[in-house]
Amino acid sequence: MSQPTPPFRVGIVGAGGIARTHAQVLTERLDAADLVAVCDVSAEALERYGDDFDVPGRYLDLNDMLKNEALDIALICNWGVDHAKTAIQIAESCRVKAILCEKPFAMNAAEAEEMVAAAAANQVLLAEAFKFRHHPMHLKVKAMVDEGAIGEVFSIRSTLISSRGADPAHRTPDSNWRFNKAKGGGSINDLGCYCLAQIRFIYGTEPVRVFAQPQMGIEVDDRASVLLVFPDNRTGQFTVGFNAWKSQGIDISGSTGSLHLDKPWNNSDEATSLEYRTAGSTTSIRFEPLLHYTSQLEHLCEVLTTGLPHRIAPQDSINQMKALDAIFDSMAMGRVVDL
Repeated sequence: MSQPTPPFRVGIVGAGGIARTHAQVLTERLDAADLVAVCDVSAEALERYGDDFDVPGRYLDLNDMLKNEALDIALICNWGVDHAKTAIQIAESCRVKAILCEKPFAMNAAEAEEMVAAAAANQVLLAEAFKFRHHPMHLKVKAMVDEGAIGEVFSIRSTLISSRGADPAHRTPDSNWRFNKAKGGGSINDLGCYCLAQIRFIYGTEPVRVFAQPQMGIEVDDRASVLLVFPDNRTGQFTVGFNAWKSQGIDISGSTGSLHLDKPWNNSDEATSLEYRTAGSTTSIRFEPLLHYTSQLEHLCEVLTTGLPHRIAPQDSINQMKALDAIFDSMAMGRVVDL
């Protein structure tokens, strides 16, 4: 069977902030795909989004969009709590070739397994939308670590704090999904998933033990610090939050050197840099401005065109959710949890 060819027809589920970023890429930066349809439960949000990005197909019902539009790709950008049922519905429709699901992939590992099973049963490619996995800096770091550039890696430390207002009055459940438990919010689901995925990516294996300490807001964790233990007593640590001054960075320590990633999570067209330190030298590698989301969609289109495997395999997303489940268990029980 021949591979499909671009431009691929894309439909987006959800018309919120992250969907607008995808639309920016699809309408301004990517020739391999066209945004042809959007679905949202809010008629007002739907019309505003459709007008802003000149989207011809606008639907309040997902089944109608799947039935009426000859889509190649579906992007899931609605609330995290709805990701599983949305992905399963799309996969079982057999009306798309690929599904790109925003993070968090699901609410737990059981949901992730159901999503992956539905996609496999209907021969639909399902991938998690971790944009950093497609950025040249992160790909360079992984290659350097695998080549032994800093010896044996024993510690990875990551920070991702987004300043969304130190005043708790600005972090109410009705003001933003990130602060709403019913919609799948919280600093771990919104921010910590990035740090966890990056640490797992670099080590190339799964944690065996976790401990998580949250600082709770009105409904969800406003901030959290997590310690991960990997085989051979290697560790990963990360701190994420909404209620402190914005900060981001990654430090990877090895037996013969270290790596520091500047602005590893930035969502805009900003240059980033990688600092490579060894006993004899310090080298700074600059990466030109690049919107991560562009590389992410370019890779998906390449996978559909060539048949190459996606960088983020479905099992990787299941393993990610198993680790997140353990983190939430640790937060709830206040103790170390073994995986």
